[in-house]
Amino acid sequence: LVALHCNEMKNKLLQVLGCPECHGALELITKELMGGDEIITGLLGCHECGNRWPIKSGIPRFVESDNYASSFGYQWNKFKKVQIDSMNGVAQSELRLHAESEWKNEWTSEEWVLDVGCGAGRFLEVASRDNCEVVGVDISNAIDAAAEMLGGRNNVHLVQASIFELPFRDGVLDVCYCIGVIQHTPDPSLALSVIPRVLKARGKLAVTIYECKKFTLLNSKYLLRHVTRWLNSKILLALIYCMMPILWPLTEVLFRLPVLGRLFRFLIPIANYVEKPELSWKQRYQWAVLDTFDMLAPHYDQPQKEADVVNVLQDAGVGQIRRLNNPGLNIVGQRN
Repeated sequence: LVALHCNEMKNKLLQVLGCPECHGALELITKELMGGDEIITGLLGCHECGNRWPIKSGIPRFVESDNYASSFGYQWNKFKKVQIDSMNGVAQSELRLHAESEWKNEWTSEEWVLDVGCGAGRFLEVASRDNCEVVGVDISNAIDAAAEMLGGRNNVHLVQASIFELPFRDGVLDVCYCIGVIQHTPDPSLALSVIPRVLKARGKLAVTIYECKKFTLLNSKYLLRHVTRWLNSKILLALIYCMMPILWPLTEVLFRLPVLGRLFRFLIPIANYVEKPELSWKQRYQWAVLDTFDMLAPHYDQPQKEADVVNVLQDAGVGQIRRLNNPGLNIVGQRN
């Protein structure tokens, strides 16, 4: 029996897919259909270089799931519903996507939008409400969580691939956003430099990256990460659950203090969003567990300096670069 919301690859995705090596067009070599043109399993091939990649569970797979981002795969399959707006009744993901990408319905209408590092699809869920085709890419098996959440939407396409080898032809996408991903790659500068290639001329790009300031690396999370990033994901999550009953009530008080609250956030590695009254107590607790794991588990966490990010984007052919007044290093621009 096939699950009710089984994900399928739509044929129209072939309009933009390309070989991750030579960027040539891909063709379907074999396929198993599930009614209409939706593809459940199959094989994609590049005519130019002869490479082959499988389609499994309706998702083109250009990488193996066991890689540097495996903690994110565990994280998003474990907490797949927590930050999906339609699941939790708040608009946190919508507000963040719109603010950090300057999202406007008129410039996404009937266009191709790329979400690099989509995780379980919190921003895909928002973007796909508009009249556009949205492609979510993730290197980890978080892509399967996104398929479970959003695979039934006709305008959502999912691809498992590396940011360093994006499987799209040159200049085929209209909009790309990459929120909270670049710092978690082995080479942030290289990751930034390869994204603009897939955008059309005047295609819009928005990135949000952890910013490196004078004392950033003295934050308690970076001190703890010398140990936690090597721990098994299940063990680390169990440890977080064990410490929450002690540290959560403490942060409920300390994080609310005027002025000193910022200092305590620096000293205590708990992601308690006391400034978000729209989240219920239960939701804040769930987000705290999720985002505390997100702080401590990734293999890489390399915050970047604004000048370095701007230079990389300029060298990659991005113009009209601006920094937006949002948390983190939020940069927008257009491909020349």
